[in-house]
Amino acid sequence: MPELDAAAAASHRLDELLVRVAGGDRQAFESVYQLSSGRLFAICLHVLRDRSDAEEVLQDVFTTVWNKAAQFDRAKAAAMTWLSMMARNRSIDRLRATPPRALDDLSVAEEIPDVAPQPAHAAEQASDHARLQDCLESLEPRRRSLIRLAFLDGASYEELSRRIGSPLGSVKSWIRRGLGQLRVCLER
Repeated sequence: MPELDAAAAASHRLDELLVRVAGGDRQAFESVYQLSSGRLFAICLHVLRDRSDAEEVLQDVFTTVWNKAAQFDRAKAAAMTWLSMMARNRSIDRLRATPPRALDDLSVAEEIPDVAPQPAHAAEQASDHARLQDCLESLEPRRRSLIRLAFLDGASYEELSRRIGSPLGSVKSWIRRGLGQLRVCLER
């Protein structure tokens, strides 16, 4: 249980430091900052999702700590809990005070290109795809298979040669002839 003892000691030390900050001790304030700023910044950043906003809120939190450390009551909560709640609440307040990032002028929306395919283009693509499939089906099975493997699966001529156990020149020739037949079929 040494880990619990260390955590309890750190918590007690932070409580003591906050009491000293309430008395105006700048050294204690610096120690509070060193011990808690990383965790408090993480809380602010988690809520706000913006680094500069989180930094500003963290600064505001520590200004409040300096000015209101006397309000800390260790009987109600541990120092880190008090600091964390302050960081969380200030972050939420900042989030609520920030107007949503929306388009103020909807005319800007007209300038944003629509990247979705237009219906006519989609229909044309479907038609082209159907024609290609019909032409592929008209090929001899070996040529059809080699073309699909080479152009749809990205297999190299060398890979295809090894897969089917045929000479590289033959594989290239079969694919070249198959592509010629496809071209003729597609031009009809």
